[in-house]
Amino acid sequence: MTFDVIDPATLTVVAQVEDQGTDGARAAVDTAAAAFTTWRRTPPRRRSEILHRAYELMVRDRESLALLITRENGKSLSDATGEVTYAAEFFRWFAEEAVRPGGDFGESPAGGTRTLVTHRPVGVAALVTPWNFPAAMITRKIGPALAAGCTAVVKPAAETPLTALAIARLLTEAGLPDGVITVVTTTDASGVVGAWLDDERVRKISFTGSTAVGRVLLRHAADRVVNSSMELGGNAPFIVADDADLDVAVAGAMIAKFRNGGQACTAANRFYVHSAVVSGFVERFGAAVEELTVGPAADGAAVGPLISANALHRVTRTVDEAVAAGARISHRAPTPDAPGHFYPPTVLIDVPADAAILQDEIFGPVAAITSWDTEEELLKLVNDSKYGLAAYVFSGDLARALRLGEALDAGMVGVNRGLVSDPAAPFGGVKQSGLGREGAREGLREFQETQYLSVDWPA
Repeated sequence: MTFDVIDPATLTVVAQVEDQGTDGARAAVDTAAAAFTTWRRTPPRRRSEILHRAYELMVRDRESLALLITRENGKSLSDATGEVTYAAEFFRWFAEEAVRPGGDFGESPAGGTRTLVTHRPVGVAALVTPWNFPAAMITRKIGPALAAGCTAVVKPAAETPLTALAIARLLTEAGLPDGVITVVTTTDASGVVGAWLDDERVRKISFTGSTAVGRVLLRHAADRVVNSSMELGGNAPFIVADDADLDVAVAGAMIAKFRNGGQACTAANRFYVHSAVVSGFVERFGAAVEELTVGPAADGAAVGPLISANALHRVTRTVDEAVAAGARISHRAPTPDAPGHFYPPTVLIDVPADAAILQDEIFGPVAAITSWDTEEELLKLVNDSKYGLAAYVFSGDLARALRLGEALDAGMVGVNRGLVSDPAAPFGGVKQSGLGREGAREGLREFQETQYLSVDWPA
């Protein structure tokens, strides 16, 4: 059986992909378990060389990979090209981390023994990725898994399987042995991931997606106490203080809100602008939004479609409900007369502080703006959320921005910039935004178990 991959900008079929289902899932674990015995003993230098070669191949194929992403995901070509560049960096970063495994050695306090601490691969890892960043979410998991010595089974989103398959082919070209990575394409996500979590040989689950699905997977993983990493939903606040440079804040807002059409867990979701500067910010921000071009990547548009008809309906309903609750649409970009799932980039003002649109992810090109007067009021509003992934703070006083940033319930804070992601930084959130970190040294540790050996050491 196969399933169609649809271009959300044109609603045409891009490709047909094998629907492997649970049989394919179990066969993939067979392959990964067999390969683990050899791969875990592969010298770190060799693992590093393969990852570095994969980085070089992604850079070589950046243009074709970006075009592939635009076809199955719909994002603009500039966004897709930036994603490929960012995704490749995870292979380079973890190529370097692979040869720095760390460890410890020392005398026990009582004497007579030495303690030797090592880190070993956790085992077969199940990697589950979303559709919104089909390259970066794959490499951010595969990179550390391979560097640590794990083998992996990978389930990309059914909406965007082609990029995952292309990256798997590049890894093979880079010299990765057969069976170390197996991509399972399917429309039966729950069946496939459930089969993996029921398999004793799978010792790691790394998932990026919604908090609702993450909760289900954690309950399932608890049955066998499976090592779990969860990068879940967000509701990122974007804070503009009264002393902020508004041009800098608007530039940051355009990136934080409209990158990938707002379909990102780190996207600015709720804007808190000081009442002294809110009118000036809205005027400049709104003018920039109205200049955005919306349409297919092939037309050079800055903002592409939403991923599906359901997503378009959900964003439309969310904005309609916000307007009914008292918000006003101040600025909008035009949308094309085209068959794709296009929604106009929209600025909402006078949004009530308790409006539903401020409580959950919009996951679309909509900026909901409310105002604040005191920092005490601001922090109460901002931190009154079950999510805590990313946040953004703009202030002309760096000390003030840092103080505000440290007071936020967020795993990552952008200070006077609209991007927080970096392969060298630990990506992840607090509260119901997830468990664990991806990227940096912490990303490698997510795929390792710590072991120590107590060695007799006579005086």
